[in-house]
Amino acid sequence: TQRPKDKNKLYALHAPEVECIGKGKARQPYEFGVKVGIATTERGNLIVGARAFPGNPYDGHTLAEQIEQATILMQDVKGAPKPHTAIVDLGYRGVEVPGVEIIHRGRIKNLSAKARRLLKRRQAVEPVIGHLKDDCGLRRNWLKGSEGDVLHPVLCAAGYNLRWLLRAVARLGLTALFALGVLVGMLGRVLSGSAAWPSGWRLQAAN
Repeated sequence: TQRPKDKNKLYALHAPEVECIGKGKARQPYEFGVKVGIATTERGNLIVGARAFPGNPYDGHTLAEQIEQATILMQDVKGAPKPHTAIVDLGYRGVEVPGVEIIHRGRIKNLSAKARRLLKRRQAVEPVIGHLKDDCGLRRNWLKGSEGDVLHPVLCAAGYNLRWLLRAVARLGLTALFALGVLVGMLGRVLSGSAAWPSGWRLQAAN
């Protein structure tokens, strides 16, 4: 009995939580799944936030929750301040988060030279999302139910960070092995409910 213009439609009998997400791209205008937000550091592109947002909310309404997750994950990192700058795309225009400076292209005329340099770094999150989908399995979630939707992006982000650190080990030599041990320990704490990723404090967010 469903019609094209109906709201709250059922798209999959085996996964009733699936939503139709409009991407606005000519090649793939729609995707079916659950929206996921990714936050990375401004330097190094280490993932410090991966959160599922069921119900297909507006991008801007997810920013506060994304920053909250990144803050929780970094709270145990010694010397790491709370995130105070978020570099985002125009999907977050008009959003305000207390204590966080939001930089996007819509304010480019009023931005300082430093903020404009930071804005150029926002595009760096796009290849991270591509690697998450193609290399870490984010494109297809094999875990069942809403709980699986929450766990899957966290596990994919953990896998990406391990790949990131292994590349650092190969590039820097054995001096990075200690950091690898720290990250593996943090992965265990993430899965148990509380953890922290080693990171900076500026975030790049994308959905």
